[in-house]
Order: sequence, then C-alpha cells, then structure tokens
Amino acid sequence: MRNYLSLIKFSHTIFAMPFALLGFFLAMHKTEQGFSFKLLGLVVLCMVFARSAAMAFNRYLDRDIDEKNPRTAVREIPAGIITPKSALAFVLLNCALFMLTTWFINPICFYLSPVALVVILGYSYTKRFTPLCHFVLGLGLSLAPIGAYLAVSGSFDFIPLMYSAAVLLWVSGFDIIYALQDEEFDKSLQLKSVPVVLGKKNSLRLSTILHVVCAAIILAAAWQVSMTYSDLNWLSWVASAIFISLLFYQHTLVKADDLSRVNLAFFTTNGIASLIFGSLVILDFYV
Repeated sequence: MRNYLSLIKFSHTIFAMPFALLGFFLAMHKTEQGFSFKLLGLVVLCMVFARSAAMAFNRYLDRDIDEKNPRTAVREIPAGIITPKSALAFVLLNCALFMLTTWFINPICFYLSPVALVVILGYSYTKRFTPLCHFVLGLGLSLAPIGAYLAVSGSFDFIPLMYSAAVLLWVSGFDIIYALQDEEFDKSLQLKSVPVVLGKKNSLRLSTILHVVCAAIILAAAWQVSMTYSDLNWLSWVASAIFISLLFYQHTLVKADDLSRVNLAFFTTNGIASLIFGSLVILDFYV
C-alpha cells in the first residue's frame, strides 16, 4: 500500500482537494441543502480515484523516460518496485471506481465522467507533442471545484467556474516552474515543455503572468461571492490575500540560475496556500 501511495504521490492531493471541497460547500450554501456526509464522502472518493488513475497512468506511460532521468529513476516503476502491468491494472481499477462513484451521485456527473477521464489521462501524452502540456495539467485539476459543485447542485454556475479558471492558471504556472528542473533532459529526448521552448528566464516570466491573472480571478471571485451572498465577507477576503501572498512568495524562491528551492516553491508553498484558502472560504459559509 505504501508503494502505491508513493506511486501516485497521494500527499499531493492537497493541491486540488480544498478547491473541490470549496465547490461542494458553495453549492450546499446556494441550494440550502442539508449537509450530507454520504455526498461529501462520494465527492472525496471521486477526487481520490480520479487523481490516483491520472498519476498512476502518468507513471506507467513515462516509465521509459523516468528510467533515463536521474531525478526520476528512483520512482516505483523504473526502480522495479511496482511492475508496469500492476500499475496499469491500478489505473483501470481507479477509473472504474471513479465512474461507479459518479453513478451514485447524479446523472450529469456520471455522463461527464468519461470526459473528465479523457482530460486527466490525456495529459500524460501531451509532453510528447506540445509545450502546452502544463495547461492540460491545470485543466485536469481545475475540474475539481466545478465537479464538486455539480455533484451537489446538478448544474453549472459562474462562481465555481471562476475558481476553476483560477486553479487552471495557478497549476499551469507552478508546473512550469517545476519543469525548469528537466529543461536539458527534455531537450535531449525532444520532449515538449514551456522551459524547452522559452528557456528559464522567459518561462519564469510567463509563470508570473499566469499567477497575476490567477490572483485577479481570485479577487474577482471573492467580490462575486460577497455580492451574491451578502452574509459572506471578510474571511473570503483574508483567504484571498493569504493565497495571493503565497502565490507570489514562491516566485522569490526560484531564480533562473538557482533552482535549489523548486521543491519548496512547488510542494510546500502551494500546498499551504490551497489548504488555507479552501478552509477559510468554507469557514466563511458558517461564521
């Protein structure tokens, strides 16, 4: 079990999970439905199964690439800890469990579940033909808030779509930073990424631009929430301020000529930002 949790980097679920829960409680607040532990559990399971399938498939598809890269050669499949066949079986199991779980939620989530799987599994192919791969990853994680909102309300809405757009830009921006580590390796295998195309300095500039736009959307969403729900106010603004501060703090950690703190920027800062933001905005619904 530890090996499979390591394979899918289960701890990284913290990036998107708070935004999924935000979509869930936002829909609960709007529709004035009674709280349902069953529905919350189903939403959390959907997140876990979908992300597990996506991460395991990425590791399965990239096993030959990971074996050649000193940074990733220690991963479970190239290291021989988990066989490719077992990893693929794990992917198929999680895909099936994801679709089954959506069936217990509502028809629209079930009908859209194959679309979600195409996006999150399709990401693993993109680095082979387009530097826009970072944005496909962002798109995959951006499904979390709108998906959870759909689970409760059964319909789309503007505010969760705003949060989804923010997640898309946020994830795309920090994935570009993370990809700086493999710029030379990716070039040697003719893999595509923003750092390969733009170089380190311009990649960091693009990441900054994406995060500036993300910050603007986060503030716009906070304003929209306060206008739509007059009983929500200060905690959402505090959450936005903290998230944006941590968003730009990560850019002080990474320089074109110093990538030693990429992991601090990528994992720690973004994980804390997501957790604090989601928790405070959700708390705003009840304080």
